[in-house]
Amino acid sequence: MRDLILSDIKIPQAGDGLRGMDAPIGYLLRQASTTHCTEIEKLLSDLHVTLPQYSVLKVLSLYPGISNADLARMCLLTPQTISVIVKNLKRMEALSSRPHAIHGRIQHLDLTPAGKKILTLCSKRVDAFQKSLTGGLSKSEETIIKQWLISVAEMG
Repeated sequence: MRDLILSDIKIPQAGDGLRGMDAPIGYLLRQASTTHCTEIEKLLSDLHVTLPQYSVLKVLSLYPGISNADLARMCLLTPQTISVIVKNLKRMEALSSRPHAIHGRIQHLDLTPAGKKILTLCSKRVDAFQKSLTGGLSKSEETIIKQWLISVAEMG
């Protein structure tokens, strides 16, 4: 039986054609974001940590004691997704929670010693990858890109 060929059009690789300089900026942002997420997922896979889990650990290391709702906003995830991630990280003994002093339903989250250890292992890999992203840029070029990305995010 023959293979069915639906199209003889060659899909361009990243950097070529519509996936290169001729692409709309939004498409390039999406393409870069997808590549970034995929690479970090690969880097963390043998540690059995997902990118959203890493994000939660990182945010909690910077803002200990925040609530699930604040964590969802900081990690750009839905409250439902955060609930699942928190449950899984608690099962891994990476997080602990304590009730809010006034609002009993609100839980403050903190990293446990195991969570800090996992974060340290993950951060070494992620930080190295982040440095590789900006390796060919001067500090001023990196600053311009960061300022632009922040201005795009502030539009929303």
